[in-house]
Amino acid sequence: MHLVYLIPLGIIGLLRWLSWCARRVPAMFYRPVPPGHREPMTVVTPVYQEDPEIFRAAIDSWLRNDVEEVICVVDVTDKVCIDIATSYLPTGRMRVLETDVPGKRDALSKGYRAARTALIALADSDTIWADDVAPWVMAPFADPDVGGVGTRQNVWQPKGLWQNFADMYLDYRYYDEIAAQSAVGRAVSCLSGRTAVYRRELLMKFDEDFLGETFLGTQCMSGDDKRLTTLLLEDGHQTVLQRDAQVWSTFPSEFRRFVKQRTRWARNTWRSDLRAMKRGWIWRHKFLAFTTVDKAMSSFTLLIAPVVMSLSLAKQHWAAAAALAVWWLLSRTAKLLPHFSRRPVNLLRLPLFIGISIFMATVKLFALATVRQHRWLTRDVAVVNGEVVRTPAAGDSTSGSTAVLPSPVPA
Repeated sequence: MHLVYLIPLGIIGLLRWLSWCARRVPAMFYRPVPPGHREPMTVVTPVYQEDPEIFRAAIDSWLRNDVEEVICVVDVTDKVCIDIATSYLPTGRMRVLETDVPGKRDALSKGYRAARTALIALADSDTIWADDVAPWVMAPFADPDVGGVGTRQNVWQPKGLWQNFADMYLDYRYYDEIAAQSAVGRAVSCLSGRTAVYRRELLMKFDEDFLGETFLGTQCMSGDDKRLTTLLLEDGHQTVLQRDAQVWSTFPSEFRRFVKQRTRWARNTWRSDLRAMKRGWIWRHKFLAFTTVDKAMSSFTLLIAPVVMSLSLAKQHWAAAAALAVWWLLSRTAKLLPHFSRRPVNLLRLPLFIGISIFMATVKLFALATVRQHRWLTRDVAVVNGEVVRTPAAGDSTSGSTAVLPSPVPA
């Protein structure tokens, strides 16, 4: 019987489902900290070639949250966004800092060093907040052990295939892995840079390690959110999710940019996770360690099923192929139920999403093989000869201007 070929795959599938249940069950018991505790908070945003309409919408949403101040650190070449930010100066809650240093990290550092409040929200310049984000993200800081708080994130007005795929990935992440990490160990692996809130005193404490991060001797440029999160956890602080703090960001609408973005994210994750395992601090957070190792292994195991499917089709084992296809559809539907309850129209995209998920596993392996490359991929900034420089085109690291970051501090 041809179905016998599915037995080894079934064993692997069972193990993968058990690991998913180990995340999903505690995620079901996740509860946010209710609002009540309040502290003054400043929004710091690095701005570089942002869409003007989105940038205005983001600023308006932050100010509606009654934050103490918004500090925009704008690249000196971005005259349009400088003009937009300065137009808010009459509110008395806007400061505009211009920078000629390429790269996001230096801009973030300039912003939180200039801030005066105890809490700092680091937000991307294309991230729009719901009107009640501030009270939700402030609440966990009533606990002095909490060093950072993350938000729930979705795609702003998703259109087309790739933005809807990104939205599906986000819902899966925030209703599964991140919720479970917050519920079990209060150790979220990454407080996404689209919006995360930190104690300013901790940002100042880690400033040198943040700016000077290196991997295998090369200065790191992206992955700022993952770096700050791991610095908090390594130092013994807690990181938690406030899923009721809803924010939205823009995402690529083209396949090429979608893949480039996820390649950059995958490289950042590999660097951070490999370092955490080597240094050993992650093993103090048992559930975080489990999800980290499990996520790394899934990049390999996810590719076994399409190999079996290809062999089944090649040998005309139609029953085996059909069983595997049904399994894919049922399992992915179950894992994405929180998303489909919000956007049922994406059920029609599920077969394509399964295919792109398999392709993304190969992207993660490619990212591991090229983990020493440091390129933004979707913006004209890259690490060249150990320095962060501007490049003439996105993803082109062949040349750069004389504007560079300070020399890296070994990490």
